[in-house]
Amino acid sequence: MAFQDFDHISERRRRERQAKRKKIIIIATVSILVVLLAAAAAVAAVVYNRRDASSSPSSSSTSKHGSSSSSKNKEAPVKEIAQNQKAIKMICSPTDYKKACESSLSKEVPENSSASPQPKDFLKAAISVTAAELKKAVKEINSKLKFDSPEEKAAFEDCKVLFEDAMEELNSSISDVEVEDLTKLSSTTPDLNNWLSAVISYQQTCIDGFPDGELKTSMQKSLKSTKELTSNALAIIAKISSVFSSFSPGSSRHLLADQPASSPPAVDEDGLPSWISHEDRRMLKAKTVNLAPNVTVAKDGSGNYSTISAALAAIPEKFEGRYVIYVKEGIYDETVIVTKKMVNITMFGDGSQKSVVTGNKNFVDGVRTFQTATFAVIGEGFMAQSMGFRNTAGPEKHQAVALRVQSDRSIFVNCRMEGYQDTLYAQTHRQFYRSCLIKGTIDFIFGDAAAIFQNCMIYIRKPLENQQNIVTAQGRADRHETTGIVLQNCKILADETLEPEKSKFKSYLGRPWKEYSRTIVMESEICDLIHPDGWLPWDKDFALKTLFYAEFNNKGAGSSVSKRVKWPGYKVITKEEEVMKFTVGPFIQGESWLKPAGVPVRIGLF
Repeated sequence: MAFQDFDHISERRRRERQAKRKKIIIIATVSILVVLLAAAAAVAAVVYNRRDASSSPSSSSTSKHGSSSSSKNKEAPVKEIAQNQKAIKMICSPTDYKKACESSLSKEVPENSSASPQPKDFLKAAISVTAAELKKAVKEINSKLKFDSPEEKAAFEDCKVLFEDAMEELNSSISDVEVEDLTKLSSTTPDLNNWLSAVISYQQTCIDGFPDGELKTSMQKSLKSTKELTSNALAIIAKISSVFSSFSPGSSRHLLADQPASSPPAVDEDGLPSWISHEDRRMLKAKTVNLAPNVTVAKDGSGNYSTISAALAAIPEKFEGRYVIYVKEGIYDETVIVTKKMVNITMFGDGSQKSVVTGNKNFVDGVRTFQTATFAVIGEGFMAQSMGFRNTAGPEKHQAVALRVQSDRSIFVNCRMEGYQDTLYAQTHRQFYRSCLIKGTIDFIFGDAAAIFQNCMIYIRKPLENQQNIVTAQGRADRHETTGIVLQNCKILADETLEPEKSKFKSYLGRPWKEYSRTIVMESEICDLIHPDGWLPWDKDFALKTLFYAEFNNKGAGSSVSKRVKWPGYKVITKEEEVMKFTVGPFIQGESWLKPAGVPVRIGLF
């Protein structure tokens, strides 16, 4: 993985964990095969029938009258098919598209005369059919698409990149399933969930890029089967994972040193809220000072490069370890893309209001939302500290992204994201934001990542006269995706442009961009500008039954839940054990990659 340099665990601890895990796996394997899959018995019967048929003298010859041996030969394959189908029905039971699951697995699950199928065989088959179906869909789309406008053609260019990303992550999933050690298979479950959730997101992003019309409808139909198969694979993983986890030791709350959260929302020159603890402040500043850059970017020419893009382009192809780029104070007016090949990049500046990347691409001027980002991060393991990201297009230009993040295990510490509509596009994968300041108006934190925002200042700006403000618009399109937006120990406030006029505008915590939108606001301070309803519908009753919106232990004048929406999908969480699954450890597996990175993080609840 890209964060391998962050994952140094002592040999002694590794052996202890491995020993415990092996014991758990013995129990879990039996449970999977017996309770979940019921496949061992089914396939064992098939194997027995085959061996019985092959070892019997009468099986290889016919009697003079054609008779019992012929009857046995006909009966064996019929029984074998029935047993296989029974096993497949069991493995497909948790999926939403059972017919597609059963049909595809019937063609893919290998028949092995010497061993029963393992969980990995079913997983591999489920993912493999998804990859094959995507290839088929792309081929079909390429052969029949006709573009009636430049916008449609440009949208398809985005699709080609997204399809490539989807195929790569499907292949990564298949590779991770091809392991002999079930211990490794269980430990890679979060990665499988992460990648396959992204595959669904990529397909949906492709469709969303087209203007409404026949072509968009055609794309939806072409990708329908692939999306269903991806959903099925996620469902199968979840079921198998639940059996493993039921035998795992209970996770405890890992709490770091207490960090006060009730101080005034002042921000110093580095963009650090004053309520951050002394220890966190020391760590942040020390980290920035002690980083030894590989290259320096300086707008005034005093560094190795004068633009960030030039510094990224010059990264050695086979560089190992973390590549550190120091961006000196300056306003960098450029579109920056950290490509898929640029992994393990750390970029730090002189302060979130001093080292700033800016741009003004926007939807009104004809740029697709996906392409409006001033700064786009794709390569995994990206880390930014003390940097600013802006889109200055303004509210009248509608969608205008300052920062788009597709990078898995990405970290943003002490950064600023400033825009209006669609400021921060948390597109896919696992993301962590600590002590950041985010400004916007409509859906200004949106996307389909598994993203946690911790100790962040979220400022709502003044929109256009006819607009409402919405902080989040999460885009989970399938109920099996392991994605969502979590705001933990944050402050939601009006900025200086809105504060004097906040009574004129309605502001909400979020609205459902996609059918299974998921957002949790926990342990945060919500000021009085948030409407008592709390949440806003997207379009009539769309997603109100299928979304998951929750609040837990918030405070402030806007935190009262007495008048919140009464949607089936909205709930107020009161039990700590229920909300724990949305903390850094369980939700983004952050304990393994954030703490070793030296990032100040609260693993559990505050």
